[in-house]
Amino acid sequence: MFIARHDLIYHNVDRLSYGVAVCDIDGDGQFEFFVTGFGYPNLALKWNGRGLLDTADAIITDSQRQAIGVAAADLDGDGIEEIYVLNSDTFAGPKQHGDRLFALHGGQRVDLFDQPEMQTIVNRSAGRSVTAIDRTGSGRYAFFVANYGAPMRLYELNQAWQLSEIARTAGVNYATGGRAVVAAPFFGNDVDLLAINERGPNLFFKNNGDGTFSDIATAQGISDRQQHGRGVAVFDANDDGQLDIAYGNWEGPHRLWVRGSDSAFRDIAPPALAEPSRIRTVIAADFDNDGNPELFFNNLGEPNRLFGRRNNQWVELDIGDAREPEGLGTGAAIADIDGDGRLELLIAHGESAPQPLSYYHVPANGNHWLRVRPLTRAGAPARGALVTINYADRVVAQVIDGGSGYLCQMEPTAHFGLGSHTTVNSLTIQWPSGTTTIIATPHIDQLLIIPHPAVDDDQIL
Repeated sequence: MFIARHDLIYHNVDRLSYGVAVCDIDGDGQFEFFVTGFGYPNLALKWNGRGLLDTADAIITDSQRQAIGVAAADLDGDGIEEIYVLNSDTFAGPKQHGDRLFALHGGQRVDLFDQPEMQTIVNRSAGRSVTAIDRTGSGRYAFFVANYGAPMRLYELNQAWQLSEIARTAGVNYATGGRAVVAAPFFGNDVDLLAINERGPNLFFKNNGDGTFSDIATAQGISDRQQHGRGVAVFDANDDGQLDIAYGNWEGPHRLWVRGSDSAFRDIAPPALAEPSRIRTVIAADFDNDGNPELFFNNLGEPNRLFGRRNNQWVELDIGDAREPEGLGTGAAIADIDGDGRLELLIAHGESAPQPLSYYHVPANGNHWLRVRPLTRAGAPARGALVTINYADRVVAQVIDGGSGYLCQMEPTAHFGLGSHTTVNSLTIQWPSGTTTIIATPHIDQLLIIPHPAVDDDQIL
């Protein structure tokens, strides 16, 4: 499947890296890979037409801290995403260095946590992953932080436009072995939260409709309390228009929870997919644009694996160069960073020894595709929006990623492979605000950037 193109990364040296996010770091409208450094500089890898060049400024670099998790979202509703960087200089409990929350104000980079009035709410507990959620449909996002051995955190601006920590108010201030988190509208218009944990049950926070949450993991049957969760991906595994869940358990059985017509989740992972491994990131995507999803399992010190849905069965595929049997994988993210209609895969390495980044693409094969990027009212990526297409006999849903994998965040774009199909009957966007936009017969083989409706009314285009 994958062909190595590490040569396209300029100055790709050995380093300890962890989480990777895809966002517009410098505000120029182009997405970059934000690569965290654990005692090494954070990187901002920009595609310059020939390769990936680090363009991180001195504030972003922040090499004196141990960054592991990262996510971006528009916190203040100005159309520019802020970047949350989670630092962890200890395994669990209190840590020396707090997290960062980078913002661009008037072209100048600032850390919103580096203010005297913020010192009482800065996260000073060891954590792992971050995800962004618009919990009330306002177009302004909160950052949900999975801590390890300390309560989870939820940061957003209050009505006085002051940064506040509201996990207790929202009902998500659980203390557990937090690992991976993801936000998606599983149960309706409102965006929910799923936390995959270690040394404790998973937590499935259903949005109560007012921005507060109730844990329904046990009722949904996915608490998995005896396992040690790692990476998670949310996708439509069976073309029924519903969101399903894949996640990995560290040296335990991996799960593929598919939602049935009764809305209950059932684990359908075949033995090969469930086989235990030292798993980190899990990514769901259609890498070869054939219209069938693949699942990428990034392992630490073991070969990576790739599974695909073929003839309605999940089978292992030839992963190609991305097998990396000696790779110390710690994080990974996907994006069509060069604009060719095919997804690229960037893998970070480290933890037990420094290793360089790796970069892969899939050769052109003539398959068709459609890419959709919904925007908020302010023009920022509408992370948490649900995008559904109807073509042939399929209804396929994808969520705009607010944070997933493990420590990571994918590009804020729904990428649909269409195979040989040349017609999409309809495209539907369900915004976090609850508004719905329907587009009839969109043209294929293009990126559609869809602004939020001017008013919160459903629209048909």
